[in-house]
Amino acid sequence: MKTIVEKTALIDALEAQWQSIDDLVTPLTDEQWTTATGLPGWTVADVVAHVIGTESMLDGRTVESIRDVESLDHVKNPIGVLNENWLDHYRARTRDDVMTDYRALTAKRVADLHALDDDAWNADAVTPVGPESYGRFMRVRNFDCWVHEIDIRDALGLGDPTLSEPARFALAEFAHNLPYVVGKKARVPAGSAVTFEFVGLVPSLTHVAVGERAAVVPGLDRAADVTLRMSVADYARLAGGRPGAATATVVIEGDKAIGDSIADNLHYLI
Repeated sequence: MKTIVEKTALIDALEAQWQSIDDLVTPLTDEQWTTATGLPGWTVADVVAHVIGTESMLDGRTVESIRDVESLDHVKNPIGVLNENWLDHYRARTRDDVMTDYRALTAKRVADLHALDDDAWNADAVTPVGPESYGRFMRVRNFDCWVHEIDIRDALGLGDPTLSEPARFALAEFAHNLPYVVGKKARVPAGSAVTFEFVGLVPSLTHVAVGERAAVVPGLDRAADVTLRMSVADYARLAGGRPGAATATVVIEGDKAIGDSIADNLHYLI
């Protein structure tokens, strides 16, 4: 079943997320701009270029390869090759050029997204999470950019993101994948109930019930067997296997064995 995502609110959140990255990197020194992040081979500048590259691909733009990147250890698939080609493209340009392209392209993407009618927004699309709605694809884009803001912030010691709406949609994307984490990765026994309590920027509860398959449910008819409490930013670090995961805080209440199994298997992003 396709996921139908609220159109205007998500586009506004995505616009705010892109502006948040702009506001974050514009005052950086050149030394900070070229600081290595927790992503192999990527600097802060490269993370910004990656955002431009992905949106450029969605805008129908192409880039020429200038070297063989398939042999790089962190390149796992054709999308990884395209990512590196875009980074090479922007590594050859000035910082001002990068930010000029960033601002022009994100503004165009916002305008183009607002121009879509509901049929186009909800249409079938090929997405990084499989066949889905185009709106869900854009929720993944918000999620990706929000996580990359954390990558920049962690590289520079600038704390967690501060905007709630992009974080809210990122959390919705995380919640969509919690049954996979609980049921497939952690192999929580059937009959179990798990609550994820997200604190801080977007306080919320997400409940996962494990039957024949794990599923997110609106509520539980009994106390959860285990509750895991963490911030959404720390969940992002853990799910992404980022260096910041080493200092992420997860508080487990209830069945410690189940809680530990889930906490040990939160990493699922490539």
